[in-house]
Amino acid sequence: MPDPRPSPYPFLYERVIRRALEEDLGGAGDITTDAIVNPDRRASGNIVARARGCVAGLQIAAAAFRLLDPSVEIDERVADGAEVEPGRVLAAVRGPARPILSAERTALNLLGRLSGIATATRALVTAVAGHRAHIVCTRKTTPGLRALEKYAVRAGGGANHRFGLDDAVLIKDNHRAIAGGIVPALEAVRRHVGHMVKIEVEVDTIDQLEAALGAGADAVLLDNMTLPDLARAVALSRGRAVTEASGGITLETAREVAATGVDLISVGWITHSAPQLDVALDIE
Repeated sequence: MPDPRPSPYPFLYERVIRRALEEDLGGAGDITTDAIVNPDRRASGNIVARARGCVAGLQIAAAAFRLLDPSVEIDERVADGAEVEPGRVLAAVRGPARPILSAERTALNLLGRLSGIATATRALVTAVAGHRAHIVCTRKTTPGLRALEKYAVRAGGGANHRFGLDDAVLIKDNHRAIAGGIVPALEAVRRHVGHMVKIEVEVDTIDQLEAALGAGADAVLLDNMTLPDLARAVALSRGRAVTEASGGITLETAREVAATGVDLISVGWITHSAPQLDVALDIE
C-alpha cells in the first residue's frame, strides 16, 4: 500500500479551514455555545467512527480545533490510511470547551468527506488487486478542496492524476475538434510545451488510438471503450504509451477493466460522489 504521507502542507489546508470556520461562525460567533458554556470550562471527548471505512484527514480535522484555540490537544489514535470498524476511537480531544464545540462541525465535515473518498478509493484498489492497474482520481474535485481530496485518494491507496491544467497535457475530444484532429493538436502542443511535460491524448476508437501512438503520445486515455477494444488497445500501446481506462467505471466493473491489462483506471466519482464516512465527536 502506498504511504499516504506527506499530507498537504498546513498553509494549504489552514486556508480552507479558516474559510469554513468563518462561514460557520459568521459575525456573531457560536451564540449557542457562548450562552451555555462558561469561558473557563474544559471538556474532553473522542472522535469516533460510526461506520466501517478508511481514515483520511485526521491532521486536517485537528487543525480546525487548534485554529480556534492552540491549547486544544488532539491525540490521534489511528493513522491516515487505516481501516476502522464502527465504534473505533480515531482521536481524543481535550481542552477549553468552547473552541471544541465551535470547531466540531467543521472538523467532522472535513474528516468525514476525506475519509469517504479514502474509503471509496480503497474499495476500488481492493477490487483490482492482482492486476497491474492503479486507481487514479481526476480533476472532478470540490472547488477549493482539490489538494485535500487528492490526498485522501492517496490515503486510500490510489494515485493522483494531474493536479491542474498546468502540470500535464491532456488533449480531449473538444481540443481535437477545434484543432482539426489528433495529429494537429499534438503537433501544436509539442511546439508549445517543454520537454519535461507529458502529453496524453483521449481516444474513443482504435483508429484514433493508432493516430495518437503514431504522433508520439506519452499516454492514451481510452474513453468508454468496450472490454475487447480495451484489450486490443493495450496490446497496440504496450511499450509505446501508458494506457488509462476511463468512463463509467464502477466498483462492480473495475476488476474486468483491470483484467484487460491497462496501466491506470481513472474514476471521477471517488472524489465527486463518494459518500461521507460517518464520524462523530462524543463529549465525555
